[in-house]
This record gives sequence, structure tokens and C-alpha cells, in this order.
Amino acid sequence: MAFIDYYKILGISKNATEADIKKAYRKLARKYHPDLNPNDKAAEKKFKEINEANEVLSNPENRKKYDAYGEHWQHAEAYEAAKQQQQKQRQGQGQQTYYQGSGDFSENDFSEFFENMFGHARDPRSGSSVKFRGQDFNAELQLDLKDVYSTHKRTLTVNNKNIRITIPAGVENGQVIKIKGHGGKGLNGGPNGDLYIQFAITNTSKFKRDRDNLYTTVDLDLYKAILGGELMVNTFDGKVKLNIKPETKNGAQIKLKGKGFPKYKKEGQFGDLYITFTIKLPEKLNEKEKTLFKELSKLR
Repeated sequence: MAFIDYYKILGISKNATEADIKKAYRKLARKYHPDLNPNDKAAEKKFKEINEANEVLSNPENRKKYDAYGEHWQHAEAYEAAKQQQQKQRQGQGQQTYYQGSGDFSENDFSEFFENMFGHARDPRSGSSVKFRGQDFNAELQLDLKDVYSTHKRTLTVNNKNIRITIPAGVENGQVIKIKGHGGKGLNGGPNGDLYIQFAITNTSKFKRDRDNLYTTVDLDLYKAILGGELMVNTFDGKVKLNIKPETKNGAQIKLKGKGFPKYKKEGQFGDLYITFTIKLPEKLNEKEKTLFKELSKLR
């Protein structure tokens, strides 16, 4: 396997912080996303490389293994276990060679170790092949709030594989879901790892989300606020007609039950929508309007 420099792929140094990695990944992911580069094979390949690099470097434990073992990072634990076993065997044979770290291996020892581990790894206690669980993968999926208002399917490209997943309505920003068995392939018949997807949800709507509830403000003209009447307002999935009570105050809030956001994995259940009224004063009054307001002020 050829060595893949994940730092170079993301354009960062080996001393990059977690924030640096996240920033670099998001910038490149947006640039090379398939939706923005349709039918561009080069961009698609670059997008896959970027995701693979992020899967490794964004996870502190995986990054540590990668820095130590390069392309063999997924088998770091097996490497250490085999190294310790080899050390015990050498000690048992009376040899005076001791291994205190990966840097003590000679080139021949290193090659022989990987040949044995990947080709003929065996459990010294039973003689049977050692089975290693595949590495877990981590990916970030960027969506808009409107994308998670309803349950839908989406195809993701992870580690050069297309995976079709169902995204439940009501997923929250930062939430992580597990796709079992879609991580790295197991070794010697071991089980595959899992895929963990973290959602990065942006909100371009006029609604503020707080879990299952939504909040918004609606302008109300002075006359309707004083006299009352009917008003059409936007909800997240359409319009509704409201009856405005006479003498509605600025900042008054009403609740529309069941007009909020879907509840995660609770089919047909929704939070509430809270509307706050902002009274707008009339502008550029003509002379007649000013006269009427003066008369009204005298009556009060």
C-alpha cells in the first residue's frame, strides 16, 4: 500500500490543531463537493480523498496511530500486540535483542512483521488465525435545516464506497448516528468496523430552532394591532391564518401547537411554533392622517 499523506491532502501541517483540521476540511469539502462539480471525476476523487483524510485526522486517537504507523494505522493495536509477542519469543530463546518502541525495528524486522501479521497472523495460544475488527470511520454530513424537516434517503461516499442511508426527520446539529458494519474491513474474517456520521446543520430559514420548537417574529401594523383582524403568517411548511386580538401589544407571543419541528424518530409528532409580534408604526403620514392622529390624541 502506498503511503497517503493526509496532512498534504488537507493542506495543513503536522502541528495543526483540531480547529485547523475542521476548517481545512470544510473549505475543501465545499469546493470539491459532487453537487457543485457534476460529472467531474477529478473533483469526485479529490472529495473522496478529503473525506478519508478527515476521517483519520479529526479523530485524536486515529491521528495518533496514523502519525506512528502511517498507512498501517488501522492495525496499530495488532502491531503493538505482535511486537510484544515477538519480544517475548526472542527473550525466551535467550537472544539479547529488546524492543522498546517502533523505532527499534530494523527494516527486515518491519517487513517480516507485516508479512506475518497480514498474511499469516495466528493466535499463539490456540494456533488459530487472529481475527481483527475493522477500524471505525467518522464522517461529517453538512445539511440545511430544511433538509432534516422530513425523512429522506441520501447517498454518501465514504472511503471510496457509496453508502445509501436514511436520514430521519428531526436530526439535530452535532448529532451522531452509527451505521453498523460500514467502517473498515475486518482482518482474517473479523467483523467490519462501524461508520459514525456527525451532522453539521446550517439554518438559512427565518425560524430559530430549539430542539423540537421553532421561534419567529412577525410584523404587525399599528391599525391591526389596535383593532384586531386576520393575518396570514408563514410556518415552516406553509401558511396559516391568524385571528389577531384587538389591542395586541408589541412583543406579544402566541403558540401554534404542532407547527414546530418534527420530533426525532417519533413519526407524526411535532413541536410547537412560537410567534412574537413586532408592531410597525406607520411612516410618511399625509396631512389628513396627521390630523386624525391629533384628534385621537385629544380624545385620550
